[in-house]
Amino acid sequence: MRRRWAWAAVVVALLLRATPVLAADPETPLPLPKLQIGLGTAGGPADLVLSLQILVILTVLTLAPALLMLTTAFTRIVVVLSFLRSSLSTQQMPPNQVLLGLALFLTFFVMQPTLSRMNEQALQPYLKGDITQADAMNRGVQPLREFMARQTREADLALFIDLAGVPRPAGMEGVPTYVLVPAFAISELKTAFQMGFLLFIPFVVIDIVVSSTLMSMGMVMLPPAMISLPFKILLFVLVDGWHLVVQQLVLSFK
Repeated sequence: MRRRWAWAAVVVALLLRATPVLAADPETPLPLPKLQIGLGTAGGPADLVLSLQILVILTVLTLAPALLMLTTAFTRIVVVLSFLRSSLSTQQMPPNQVLLGLALFLTFFVMQPTLSRMNEQALQPYLKGDITQADAMNRGVQPLREFMARQTREADLALFIDLAGVPRPAGMEGVPTYVLVPAFAISELKTAFQMGFLLFIPFVVIDIVVSSTLMSMGMVMLPPAMISLPFKILLFVLVDGWHLVVQQLVLSFK
């Protein structure tokens, strides 16, 4: 052990002695990156506008998770999958990473037509220079608004229109986006809870049957959840539960 520590000390000493030599040698420059962030005087209005645009982009990137959850199909999918895991009583199986990954890819699958329209109508013309940034934003939000409008209940939309104090529009075109987004969010939560309730019913029946059987046999001290869990998993596998749940989730957005 002492020899190992001695050799380690020798190696460290050699590295410390070799570092100044390498740094002082002009023929072997070290390509170290340099990053500077600071405030300065703008050369003109264009520089200030560019800085503000970068600031807005960074702000949007920080809000990207919230935008993903509240303006897409992610909310309904992840809530239903969480209800499914709770109804199976499998604790952390599947793990959170698996559920979130599955919900994310299902969200991209459901949102693919909307994302394609946003790319064709807004992103590609803007990259080609055919439209301005403001036009790209207006065009890009329209397919997303149409998707949210199809999934939003009239009662939820009327609630936020009344809370916002805006006059009732004649159609969805007159509904502000800041009113449509929360109405869509609570509509998605209500739909997800309804689907979760339906998922619980067959597994609750299994729990009731197992509990009644154990009580009739006098096995009071045996936890019913320990006995019902294998039957829940067996039922879920026999009916091909993942296939049915994912199918109904995707079809619910049609």
